[in-house]
Amino acid sequence: QVITGGHYDVDCYVEDPNGRTIYKETKKQYDSFPHRTEVKGVYTFCFSNEFSTFSHKTVYFDFQVGDEPPILPDMSNRVTALTQMESACVTIHEALNTVIDSQTHYRLREAQDRSRAEDLNGRVSYWSVGETLILFAVSIGQVVLLKSFFTEKRPGSGGAGT
Repeated sequence: QVITGGHYDVDCYVEDPNGRTIYKETKKQYDSFPHRTEVKGVYTFCFSNEFSTFSHKTVYFDFQVGDEPPILPDMSNRVTALTQMESACVTIHEALNTVIDSQTHYRLREAQDRSRAEDLNGRVSYWSVGETLILFAVSIGQVVLLKSFFTEKRPGSGGAGT
């Protein structure tokens, strides 16, 4: 997910160890890509901002590697039903996973909103400084103009006098 920068879009691709592209998207703000690996080795991923070189971006990504281990030992080999305590543990575990996903979502939203607020704060500060400078310039101009109205202009002394 693109958190800050530009129009919140970025190019992304993923390659397997053989150099085959297994995922490619352009100008996406967020996406999810589930993939079960078939080849062992180093997978390469790249986030590209080539189309928007002047705006810097912050990208959040998360890897979930492997299957989650069972909560209870020998859970897959059980023949009998779960006890009430075991069932409650499974329910609580699933609820906690939902909470973790929600917290991640809210952290990302908070980071986006913080970035927007800081950008807006900077713009308001610059606008305020500009207005202050204009206010001083207009005030000084008015003082000079009013002063020119009340200064006495003396005629030149080069005239004929009797």
